[in-house]
Amino acid sequence: YGKNTIKFLRLHREGKKHFVKEVEVCTHLRLTSAQEYLDGNNSLVIPTDTIKNTVLALAKKNGISTLEQFAIDICKHFMTFCQVAYVKTYVQEVPWQRLHENGVPHIHAFICVPDGIRFCEAEQCRNGPLVVFAGIKDLKLMKTTQSGFEGFYKDEYTTLPERNDRILCGELFCKWSYGECKDFDFDCIWNKIRECILEAFSGPPDCGEYSPSYQKTVNSIQMLVLSKVSQVQVIEVILNNTFYNVVDMKNLGLINDKEVLVPVEAPYGSCACTLGRK
Repeated sequence: YGKNTIKFLRLHREGKKHFVKEVEVCTHLRLTSAQEYLDGNNSLVIPTDTIKNTVLALAKKNGISTLEQFAIDICKHFMTFCQVAYVKTYVQEVPWQRLHENGVPHIHAFICVPDGIRFCEAEQCRNGPLVVFAGIKDLKLMKTTQSGFEGFYKDEYTTLPERNDRILCGELFCKWSYGECKDFDFDCIWNKIRECILEAFSGPPDCGEYSPSYQKTVNSIQMLVLSKVSQVQVIEVILNNTFYNVVDMKNLGLINDKEVLVPVEAPYGSCACTLGRK
């Protein structure tokens, strides 16, 4: 049991310069006894309102240096209670970025940029290791060529034509495991993995890289991350695709050379893969 959707903004001031972290936290506990379920005895139950207050108090006392460290702080706090057998905390961040004017960073103004939402999880069992996960979700990516889908299985219900030049567009979810928690630079690692995702999806900036399928793109992302980020043990990627139909403009007396397209948002295809080190 626990408290979901604890939303707050943590403001940190260094003189005139301000720093912000707006987060949403979910914290769940499992107790050593089930007497509250079986007997209605609440003597060991930490109220969910207390969980919420604790999260806010830890944000005030410790600040939020990184999402991962904040999740770790919450787990460590609740593991000090003898009746707590397991704690799990999920934290996701609102993507505020500092405003810049002519390249000069503003001291206290920010803009919300929807280029993917950072999140993390930390969990610990009593007498077990503290395990940390991190990830990015709602990351929308598109490339307008260097993608195709050919040679697929066909039967009497197949109507999809083969294509060697199509738009590749999708919303990406990526989650990875650090294994047992260590003293990692979580910000640096997260940014490096995000760069790997963008690089594997797009290819070189001057020419791109051909993608024969969504599945291959997912695997390319995972392989690049595992090759460049040694701290990652397991990586899960889900790519939900958006299909674009070319508008037939012959009745308008126009030839549409894949210049005007309409997105098909539902139903949508989805592929997922989890890849780990041996």
